[in-house]
Formats: sequence, C-alpha cells, structure tokens
Amino acid sequence: MASFSNPITTTTTTTFIILILSLTSLFNNLTAKNGHKTALHHNRRGHSSSINAIANPRLHQAYIALQAWKRVIYSDPNNLTTNWIGPSVCNYTGVYCSKLPNDTKIQVVAGIDLNHADIAGFLPDELGLLNDLALLHLNSNRFCGILPLTLSNLTLLYELDLSNNRFVGPFPDVVLSLPSLKYLDLRYNEFEGPLPSQLFSKNLDAIFFNNNRLTSIIPSNLGSSSASVIVFANNFFGGQLPPSIANFANTLEELLLINTSLTGCLPPEVGFLYKLRVLDVSNNKLVGPIPYTIAGLAHLEMLNLAHNMMSGIVQEGICALPNLSNFTFSYNYFCEEQGICSNLTSKGIVSDDRRNCLPDKPLQRNKKDCEAVNENPVECF
Repeated sequence: MASFSNPITTTTTTTFIILILSLTSLFNNLTAKNGHKTALHHNRRGHSSSINAIANPRLHQAYIALQAWKRVIYSDPNNLTTNWIGPSVCNYTGVYCSKLPNDTKIQVVAGIDLNHADIAGFLPDELGLLNDLALLHLNSNRFCGILPLTLSNLTLLYELDLSNNRFVGPFPDVVLSLPSLKYLDLRYNEFEGPLPSQLFSKNLDAIFFNNNRLTSIIPSNLGSSSASVIVFANNFFGGQLPPSIANFANTLEELLLINTSLTGCLPPEVGFLYKLRVLDVSNNKLVGPIPYTIAGLAHLEMLNLAHNMMSGIVQEGICALPNLSNFTFSYNYFCEEQGICSNLTSKGIVSDDRRNCLPDKPLQRNKKDCEAVNENPVECF
C-alpha cells in the first residue's frame, strides 16, 4: 500500500496492465464461488457480434446500463465514451469483459475503469444492472449527485474508487450492503455528516475518506475491520481517537488522521499497532505526552505529531526506532529531547523540532507560553 501522499489509485500505462491482470484473478475467485471460473479480457476487435451480445442476457443488461449512463454524461472532453454505441459493450473504452470458459459465447462486464477521464455527469439507477461488476474505478472525474441505491445489486464488487469527484450527501450507506467490497475510496468529494459504525464491521482492506465534510466523532468501534490503510484526513470529526484502534493491531500499516479536529490525548493503544509504518496525526488539538508505547513500533517509518498542543519529553526510545526515517514534532510544547533525539540528522532521520520549548534550540516558543503549558502538565495515562 502506498501512503496518503502517493495514492494507490493512480493508473499509469504500466500499472493499468497490472490492474487488469489483478482483476482477472479477482473475478475468477469471486465467480468460482458460484461454480464457474472466468478469463478476463477486453474485446477491442469485436470477438462477438452484436447479435451474440443481444443474445447474452448479461451483456444485454450491461448495454441497457451503459446506454443509460451515457445519456447522463454531460461532458466527455477526452471522447472516451464516443464508441459506447451498439450492443457490443465489450468493445467500449474503459469496459472490461470476462468469458465463461464453460461457454465461451457467454461474457460479462467485470470491470469499468474511467480514471482521470474528466467526465461530467452522474450515476444512474441502471448501474445496478451491472451485477457481475468486480471493479469500478471513476477516480478524477466530475461526477456529481448522490450514489444510487441500486448499487447494492453489485454483490461481486471488490474495488470501488469514486475519489476526486463531486458526490454529495450523507455517507453513502449503500456501500455497507456490498458483501465482497475490500477497497473503498471516497476521498475528495463532498460527503457530510457522521460515519456509520457499521462501516468498521466490514472486512475492508483500505478505507479512504480524506477531504470530505464528515463530522461527529470517529465511531467507538473503530478497529473492528481488518484494514491495512485508513485515511480520514481533512474532515471535522473532533473527539478522541478511541482505544478500540488497538483492534487493528494485526493488519494496520498506515493511519492518517491529519486535520480532523482530534482532541484529548493520543491513546497508548496506538502503540499496540505493531505493523504500523506511517502514523500522522498532525494539525489537530492533541494534548499531553507522546505515549510511551510508540517506542515499541519497530516497523514505524514516519511519525508526524506536528501542529498540536502536546508536551513533555521526546523519548529516546522513539528516536531509536530501527526503521524511523521521518520524525516531525514541530509546533508543540515539548520541553526536552532525550539522547539521540536532539541530533536526529546524525542518524539520517529527517526531523523538525521548531516551535517547541526546547532549551538551546533555535526557533522555539517564547518562555511565557512554555511555562504556561509545562508547569501544568496534562495527565493522560
């Protein structure tokens, strides 16, 4: 998994080939549950005639769905949907089909990838007819409105990427009804309101919600799923990070809660996430010391605590973590750096300790502000 700064949904020519190969394996596994296997390919040269496409009820349903979608596309500056004409849907740009090996005349639409197409429009109810779909990637377009409830028919959907669009409304509960979903990316939209607690009861591997308008607090059952990446940055949650975060211990590798209005202390349960490689809680309202348990995160590569109100000692155990390469704790009220922490550059670690209360360090806070905080330390644990 890549980090928040390097989204894993970006599709280049090389990675798109990998995407299709992965989708082949994915769709085979999903459909095998129903007693058959498939072989995914994109018919660019018309392997089946229009008559055969109509004769196949699955492709006929896909034709109805895609034609309904084309009618509500208002702008397609790259002309990607220009060839969405006629019933041979496996020839459509961005549409990927799979043959059934026990009957090579039967194909289904298993994937749609329109990433970075800059298409404007909305998602019609007819998309629910694409019930063989395993992958739907619509990253970086101008789709708007709300998600149709008929998406609940996509029981094989494994990856849903609607990021970088203009979707609105409350959290789309329809995604909670998708039994095969593992990858959910809704970042950079206009979703608002609270997160449903049911989300964290799903067996998701990656959850991206950053840069929306989500509010309320992070549900207390956070950690009930098996995600390896969680990105909630740039929302309006508030409240404290629940101790249930410890339930992610066996899976979580990246946790990014940048600018989410978190308050209170960073719970020591964060240090139970022994697989964690990236922890970024910068630009919040966190107080108190760094949890001592973080010194046990042997895989941690990046730790960002900047722009909070944390105080106390920067512990040597954290600075000595074997894989740490970037440790930022600027704009807090730390008053002491233990041991190697005062000279992290000697270990090749990128660090920023500005605007703290560190004696003999440049660019620190004034004495009055430091005394006001450190003379009345917050007791967290």
